[in-house]
Formats: sequence, structure tokens, C-alpha cells
Amino acid sequence: MSHIVEIKTEVKSEAAVQAACRRLELPSPVYETVRLFSDTATGYAVRLPNWRYPVVCDLTSGSLRFDTFEGAWGESRHLDAFLQAYAVEQAKLEAHRQGHSARETRLADGSIRLTISLGGAA
Repeated sequence: MSHIVEIKTEVKSEAAVQAACRRLELPSPVYETVRLFSDTATGYAVRLPNWRYPVVCDLTSGSLRFDTFEGAWGESRHLDAFLQAYAVEQAKLEAHRQGHSARETRLADGSIRLTISLGGAA
């Protein structure tokens, strides 16, 4: 039986952030304080393609800090891809932690179907 799930993503797992960056072939995120245009932010800095400033993941609050100057300094599709990769990787990590298996299928529209099999059966 299948179920549709809607997820509001909070970025709270260092392992999933690292895995999402590997999946997207991004540089490994580094915990640091970075300058955004007129402010600074501390957390795991994710450097997205062609973004002027990194996306900073505050794992304590689950929030992201970034400045794209309304898209002029970074395309939202790169952030969307990172959040999708993070959500998939975090779900897989949690499934495996609970002894389940996870299989993913990329759909024609770019979304990912993640199938979790209870008890590890594929």
C-alpha cells in the first residue's frame, strides 16, 4: 500500500547535509561564519553553483540563511535541488537507522519517489 507524504524540510542533520552535497557533486560543507551581503551567518556553508554567497545551514534551528538578491546572486533551482537531496538523504538515513531499506526512483518531472520497505525487505 502506498501513502503520499508532504514534508516541510528542516535542515538538522550534518550527515544528510554532507550526503546531499556529495549527491549533487558540491564541495563538502564547512562549519564556519560567512559573510552574506550585509550580515554574517554561522553554520554549515553549502556552496551552490554560481551563487555569490553560500547557503548557511543552522542545524540547531533547522533554518537556512542565504542572500540571492531576488535571484540575481543565485538561482532558486539550485536551492530546490539541495533541499530535495537533503530530504531524500535524511529519509534514507532514518529508514536505515530503523532497520528498513530504501529505494529511490527518479520520475520524469524531476521528483524522486522514495520507497521504504519495513524490516529491510527490498
